[in-house]
Amino acid sequence: MDIFKPLDIQKESENKQIETIENVKCLIIGSGPAGYTAAIYASRANLKPVLYTGMQMGGQLTTTTEVDNFPGYPDGITGPEMMEDLKKQAERFGAEIRFGIATAADFSGKKHKVTIDENKVVVADAVIIATGATARYLGLEAETKYAGQGVSACATCDGFFYRGKDVAVVGGGDTAAEEATYLAGLCNKVYLIVRRDVLRASKAMQEKVMNTSNIEVLWEHQTLDLFGENGVEGATLVKKKGTPESELVNIKIDGFFLAIGHTPNSDIFKNYLETDEVGYIKTIPGTSKTNVPGVFAAGDVQDPHYRQAVTAAGSGCMAAIDAERYLSELK
Repeated sequence: MDIFKPLDIQKESENKQIETIENVKCLIIGSGPAGYTAAIYASRANLKPVLYTGMQMGGQLTTTTEVDNFPGYPDGITGPEMMEDLKKQAERFGAEIRFGIATAADFSGKKHKVTIDENKVVVADAVIIATGATARYLGLEAETKYAGQGVSACATCDGFFYRGKDVAVVGGGDTAAEEATYLAGLCNKVYLIVRRDVLRASKAMQEKVMNTSNIEVLWEHQTLDLFGENGVEGATLVKKKGTPESELVNIKIDGFFLAIGHTPNSDIFKNYLETDEVGYIKTIPGTSKTNVPGVFAAGDVQDPHYRQAVTAAGSGCMAAIDAERYLSELK
């Protein structure tokens, strides 16, 4: 019997639900640039990959309107269109793309088990984790309302569209300081909205912010709401919230950038895989290999530094090649 051929076996679980078990050679979890690129390379290597998309098919890029910095698209492309292109390319080479959410994992044995939608167990010889990271938001309704219309969690991705305009960045750490100084090189003015009266950023980054003439730090300010007709036109802030000196402040802006961190989607793997203090999966430098043989990580779930579509795609390529080499050694 070909152990790599998908095989469905029905068995009655203890709670009387039907649990499906399927054996696959290469399982890919996640459908952003990393997952789809891994699927393209794994398919071409005849690994017969099965990819589960996760809740957001196409990943974070599906919430982005214009993508102008991905190689190969001289006129730009929308995020959803680019993800559909990658999906079709993976399917062209034989990747099986399925909608489903990984809800549990067991990497304790030689075979790796991943539970999909809480009722199906996929047993794989190699697993590529490309579940991405989720940007942290303030929780304002306006952030959803203006998504793709002035609200962004990536200055490097979207800053280009705000050249010569006024924007705001929320945060007080290194990421916020970096995004503010990056945007300062493109925009007319950058407001850095800081909840405290100090920056948490490194001293070098603080000095960079303070020495950039078109950055204005709004100390002890918090965002209450955004406003605008056909996109963000301004923000309502509160200064010194909860104190007798508290006051409302309106600023006119065209772009509102969140820089308060990302949460890697790695929770279900933490019992088996090494992660940093935030939750990013650790990989052996120069590879996609995790501490568990046969389990690989690609894209934003293991990248706290770049978080770009092109770097995610590159790491997806690495993961597929690493998986192919691993599987060839099992024969």
